[in-house]
Amino acid sequence: MTTASRPTALITGASRGIGRAIAVALAPTHDLLLTARDANALAEVAVSATALGASCRSIVLDLRDAAAISSTLDGLAPDVLVNNAGLAVMKPFLSLTPDEWHSQVDVNINALFHVTRAVLPAMVARGSGHVITIGSLAGRNTFVGGSCYAGTKHFVMGFTESLMLEVRDAGVKVSVVMPGSVDTDLFPEGTDRSWMLEPADVAEVVAHMIATPAHALQGRVEVRPLSPKRPRL
Repeated sequence: MTTASRPTALITGASRGIGRAIAVALAPTHDLLLTARDANALAEVAVSATALGASCRSIVLDLRDAAAISSTLDGLAPDVLVNNAGLAVMKPFLSLTPDEWHSQVDVNINALFHVTRAVLPAMVARGSGHVITIGSLAGRNTFVGGSCYAGTKHFVMGFTESLMLEVRDAGVKVSVVMPGSVDTDLFPEGTDRSWMLEPADVAEVVAHMIATPAHALQGRVEVRPLSPKRPRL
């Protein structure tokens, strides 16, 4: 998938929020493979990214479907993988339904295996590549209602740092970005989001990670709002 001048980035959950912002941030330098479940929303992101110079391919994909991931991503060899897709249902443990539990585990944990497993062999064979996973500060914190969500983000930390140690000698980078509160529809209606990070703030961190020298690895970055008492300027 790589050309001499434009590497390729595969972004999951690219139809909205942080994923959309990452697509826009990388469009000036990368061609894009954009995945999500909403074809119309993906098409809108592709229009914005194309206007910034990217060649885009939209891939409608439900990351809860392991077989679909394997068949759809077979043969793709992106230079960069951004595991961005995530699902959050924040409820006390005894209020979570089995479907809510399994959906979060399927998207936040199992999809990391299936998507990364599909494209990592080509990176190792090529001797270069970068896998970036969007985690959360919930990956080292806990809170009421986070028994599943925070648990999945703790998994992200163990997954990414273990994988980094496995493939760095092959020339492949593995990184995790851990945002604090981000102004997305993750939060219920009526929540004051004026102080939170914007998706573009997280996207800028991802773009910076990718742009580091080939011999340098930024393995983990935490990014948080300056203060919940100070609205964004």
